[in-house]
Amino acid sequence: MKKAFALLLAAVMVLCLFAGCTNDAKPADDAKGSVYWLNFKPELDETLQDLAKTYTDKTGVSVKVVTAASGTYSQTLTSEMDKSSAPTLFVIGNQAGVKQWKDYALDLKGTAIEKELNTDAYNLYDESGKLVSIGYCYECYGIIANPTLIEQAGHTMDEIKNFAGLKAVAEDIHARAAELGFDAFSSSDMDSSSSWRFTGHMANLEYFYEERDAGGWTECPATLNGKYMENFKNLYDLCINNSLTAPTDLATGGHDAENEFKTGKAAFFVNGSWEYAAVSEAVPNATMIPYYCGVEGEEKAGLNCGTENCWAVNAKASEADQKATIDFMVWLVTDPDASAKMVNQLGIMPYKSAVTSTNGFLNDAAKYTSNGCYVMDWATNYQPNVNEYRAALVSALNAYNADQSDANWEAVKTAFVEGWATQYNNANR
Repeated sequence: MKKAFALLLAAVMVLCLFAGCTNDAKPADDAKGSVYWLNFKPELDETLQDLAKTYTDKTGVSVKVVTAASGTYSQTLTSEMDKSSAPTLFVIGNQAGVKQWKDYALDLKGTAIEKELNTDAYNLYDESGKLVSIGYCYECYGIIANPTLIEQAGHTMDEIKNFAGLKAVAEDIHARAAELGFDAFSSSDMDSSSSWRFTGHMANLEYFYEERDAGGWTECPATLNGKYMENFKNLYDLCINNSLTAPTDLATGGHDAENEFKTGKAAFFVNGSWEYAAVSEAVPNATMIPYYCGVEGEEKAGLNCGTENCWAVNAKASEADQKATIDFMVWLVTDPDASAKMVNQLGIMPYKSAVTSTNGFLNDAAKYTSNGCYVMDWATNYQPNVNEYRAALVSALNAYNADQSDANWEAVKTAFVEGWATQYNNANR
């Protein structure tokens, strides 16, 4: 019996030698490495799933894309990074993120993907100079407008060159909504799927003008002075009080602002360039205008331009997975078909070989700039402890929406200004 077993074992060993068996042999897929992208943008999910499949079919490299639900990216990233199969590709989109995740980020200086960039404008570094993350798209946001509806109301886009013009047009449309069959603004919901448009994006107008007064920010300021809170109030009030949805009904959400705009129920929609593909199908001549809010000289304002979409590669992933991830990134920005799909969804990609954008809203941003208008950069990226800070703003704005009293507006200002100092201190203890 022992002799038979010995002969069997010897035969197995011979077969292993001919088959190339060794104790440390890895399956082919492991040797190639794999990619796990934790995606930041829910609206990009369908495109990324398609691209992941295409890349795997072409190369045999496994690419998994997981998309965090809107407003939950930070929590999802924290949870996923604790797992043995953590993301190899993730987003670090602002300086607060750099501070929190820099130890998990591979230095991208000198990598193949860094060499494909055509600008350094959207890169994020830590205090040591490590290239923590790189922008993968350039975006803009402002107020999307339907010129056809505005003309049907007896106005033209030429009337809207500042807040006074925007206010006159919006209030007239709202006053005649029943007659016209459409209202001025689509809904301004305060649930997690929509509140970022106001607590993140529209808030930028206050930050930007403070930043400009200070000669620019290079790091998160410890405090705000709130000088432009009345300007924020001007535009916010205009949106919520001249809309399809009453302010008192905004807290719980449930209104589809995009669809309201696409179906011609509203002339204005507060959002960004990532909406172009969806919106332009229904409103081909849709255009984007700045956050007019009553600041002196705003006739020369442009759109809010920048990005929070910055790729980071997991420094704790295996070398094989890091290489696979960077190779995938390079493919996304150099392959004509892949980059076209990315650009059509995201707008301009700051890479030498990416296809040219056909995004009309980004073209609007470029036109404002070429006409000598100033760009409103994304000072909102400096928000300290962003989730906690914005949650306090949502709470205060909901109270104000329910009762637009002076006292409730003071509470909004407190959350906006004093809340910044509080969260800055919490983040820098």
